Formats: sequence, structure tokens, C-alpha cells
Amino acid sequence: MTDKIIVLVTCGSRKEARSIARALVAQRLAACVSEIGVPVASTYRWKGRVESAKEFLLLIKTTKQRFAAVRDAVRKLHRYDVPEIIALPIAAGARDYLDWIAESVKPS
Repeated sequence: MTDKIIVLVTCGSRKEARSIARALVAQRLAACVSEIGVPVASTYRWKGRVESAKEFLLLIKTTKQRFAAVRDAVRKLHRYDVPEIIALPIAAGARDYLDWIAESVKPS
């Protein structure tokens, strides 16, 4: 196991997704943010009703140590009352890529 994670965040628009991605990388909270290029169809329960929406999925590559800062930044930048912010561990990866993630999110 490594200390690297992928954080999943869905956004209501491509513009919002790109804005969040840019901010996270600019603030050194993420090494890379990949946006799934087409909307994903989400079905969810909200305020007692089953809802559906098209959303844009972000895959945010960072470290466990930076997760709280990523979470806080996403909450600040996101328009949803309760944005999806889910961290998944990266169990293994190419050593040079994992080292690049670590170097990219070091505070300057």
C-alpha cells in the first residue's frame, strides 16, 4: 500500500469541473486531475426523492496527507450542498509516477 490516493468528485457542469481541477493543481493539492470527457449518468436519493442528473467526474491524484485540504477546497469551490468527495487508496503503481505525485503536492 502507498500513501497515494485517488479522490472522486462529481460536478454539475464541465465548467465547474475544470475550475475545481485547475484550482487543486494550482494550489499543489493534486498532482493531476483527470476529467471524464463525457457526462456520467448519476441516480441518487436527495431530500427523500430519487433524482437523476448528468455529471462530470474528476479523478484527483494526491496523497492521504493532502486529503483534508483537497476536501476543504472542493467544498469551497463546489456548488452542491453535499458534493461527492470519496478517496480510494492506490494499492500499487509505477514508482516514478508515485514519486511524481508526492513531489507535485509538496507545499512550496
